[in-house]
Amino acid sequence: MTVSFEEYAALARQLSERHRAGEQHAAAESARRRDLHAAADYLQQRLTAQGHRLDQLGRAVGIDQPPAGPAPGPGRSGETAAWPGPPPGAESASAAGSGPSIALGTGDGGFDGAAGASGRAGVGAYPELPAGEARLTLPTAVSPAGVGVPAQRAAAVDPVVELELARRMADEADRHGQQAELLAQRPALLPTWSPLARAVAVYAGCGAAAGVLVLALVLASGVGLVDGFTLGAWICAGLPAVAFFGGYLVLGRWGRPAMVAGTPPRYLPLGFLICFLLVPMAYCAYLLLVRGLR
Repeated sequence: MTVSFEEYAALARQLSERHRAGEQHAAAESARRRDLHAAADYLQQRLTAQGHRLDQLGRAVGIDQPPAGPAPGPGRSGETAAWPGPPPGAESASAAGSGPSIALGTGDGGFDGAAGASGRAGVGAYPELPAGEARLTLPTAVSPAGVGVPAQRAAAVDPVVELELARRMADEADRHGQQAELLAQRPALLPTWSPLARAVAVYAGCGAAAGVLVLALVLASGVGLVDGFTLGAWICAGLPAVAFFGGYLVLGRWGRPAMVAGTPPRYLPLGFLICFLLVPMAYCAYLLLVRGLR
């Protein structure tokens, strides 16, 4: 059979086109793999940064990082952990029906799971089977014709889909992390109030509590338990100072956000003015009330 020049040229063109198509496919596959590796590296960096930020948030709110679980240690020095399942190559050898079968739990240096890794026969992940039964076989699915066929493998995972799912989860983690940061920047006491309004409320509350103590001292003075000098000293200096320092400590303990740069303002002059005016005013109000009732 002779081949004409035209047929030879057509075959050459076809081979050349297939060669170019193969090169283009290889280049596209290489570019796809590079993009997948770049996306995986980017997601790894994002997850690492998220982990560091979550650690900072945990330390800021007083939550200790949970201890890492114990790493699986080797049975003897220089040995690695047992392979979680059948050894590599066993599946192909059993499916093909040829090649040596692999016995489990033999203790003669062959693969015997965790028992082989620890060097103790009969102890490990695989139970010791009677002779003739300890052979590795694949699970089979019976066809309608009654012929045993190897079970089908699981469907291959698409890395593009998995990376997209991981990216969406990372975006969701970023959103929840931003919400946690916003919550961590609010104090536990009156979180929706401004710092000035919070300070006024705290100092006024402490001053009101001191005013109640003033009334108690006045009643005690009326029955002769407290003299006039002691009552005046507590009203003019003692109770206002107690109210001021009480408000100062409350703002420092519950008015400070978990995550804040520096120390939030406590408005000391304003607090001093409120406490040293509110307590004497409470005493004056009591005197006016008593006189009015008379």
